[in-house]
Amino acid sequence: MTKKNSVGTLCVQAGYNPGNGEPRQIPIVQSTTFKYSSSDQMGRLFDLEDSGYFYTRLQNPTNDAVAAKIAALEGGVAAMLTSSGQSANFFACFNICEAGDHMISTASIYGGTFNLFGVTFKKMGIDVTFVDQNASEEEIAAAFRPNTKLVFGETLSNPGVRVLDIEKLARVAHSHGVPLIIDNTFPTPVNCRPFEWGADIVTHSTTKYMDGHGVGVGGVIVDSGNFDWEANAEKFPGLCTPDESYHGLTYTKKFGRMAYITKATSQLMRDLGAIQSPQNAFYLNLGLQSLAVRVKRHNESALKVAKFLEANPLVKWVRFPDLESDPDHALAQKYLPGGSCGVMSFAIEGGREFANRFMDSLKLVTIETHVADCYTCILHPASHTHRQLSDEQLREAGVDPDLMRLSIGLEDADDLIADITAALEAAASQN
Repeated sequence: MTKKNSVGTLCVQAGYNPGNGEPRQIPIVQSTTFKYSSSDQMGRLFDLEDSGYFYTRLQNPTNDAVAAKIAALEGGVAAMLTSSGQSANFFACFNICEAGDHMISTASIYGGTFNLFGVTFKKMGIDVTFVDQNASEEEIAAAFRPNTKLVFGETLSNPGVRVLDIEKLARVAHSHGVPLIIDNTFPTPVNCRPFEWGADIVTHSTTKYMDGHGVGVGGVIVDSGNFDWEANAEKFPGLCTPDESYHGLTYTKKFGRMAYITKATSQLMRDLGAIQSPQNAFYLNLGLQSLAVRVKRHNESALKVAKFLEANPLVKWVRFPDLESDPDHALAQKYLPGGSCGVMSFAIEGGREFANRFMDSLKLVTIETHVADCYTCILHPASHTHRQLSDEQLREAGVDPDLMRLSIGLEDADDLIADITAALEAAASQN
């Protein structure tokens, strides 16, 4: 039996296997179009009869190699890169939802995704019910309707850093004949592989840990190939009935386990065009090569900083699932035994004014809307990313109004602790 390569090896070598005399690094194919010698060859590509490249909006060799690497990391059959994490979540759901449909999402998700589902999807005729991810299976099941098409959640919520019980959500989704889609951005496949716990489709904002250096916006959708669309054909006509835009082709019959990603590529990317540029895909691959090494450092440093915050009298509370005191620690031990990520949330005494003075006094830690890269950064969601939500809506989304999100980078943890200590003291001295 051939030994399966570890995640660390896949980070470096999966997705691209050069032949003799070919580039060791994935080449950047910076071309919009591709030449063919006959009209028939080109026609067969447009009919999805042959695989190949004809226009970068649909497929590009650089993007495909990087997507294949991420699919290998997650243990999926296929993946598609997108222009951002937002477009990945949009495409992942819209690939099986249309006007008149319904979906279920956990409430504790990134504010931008919450807005996508609660506002933009509503304008498109797709209704979304938000549920408490800690609710019982029976309570979550009560949210289903005859037209429910999927369940969505985040492995680790942003910014609350709550751990999702993936197996529970998968059981409920599958008992109703729909897939579970998981945003796995924060843990990355180094810390958690949701397919192993029953998830069917995984998304990432590759802008975060996968890139790791804040240089390229991007997203990805990975399909496990495990969900049986045909067994629930009446729920998924887009996959299981003829597509007239491709001469009556039926994706499940033509492409089997590749049906979902093939439809997303040939239909949604064709029509909506939210592609990741080959240049950004190249940058992403450089980040992926060191992902396993970086994630270990993020895990270790974040736990050290979280323990410091937990012991500090000026800190009201800390949410970080690697802490034994965290209410999700047992779930973290199950799904994230090697560590969760480098992101935590916390609040300090003294209210919003004190918090703002504290953030303004930081030197190494920078105030940014970004998260999960090599730089340590902080933000106050109620003032920044979630400022469009009321305090009540913030709490419904699992975000306390005084919550601050701290993302630990690759700096020395002791230097970060010294910076945070000095900023807390500076803020307190102004009282």
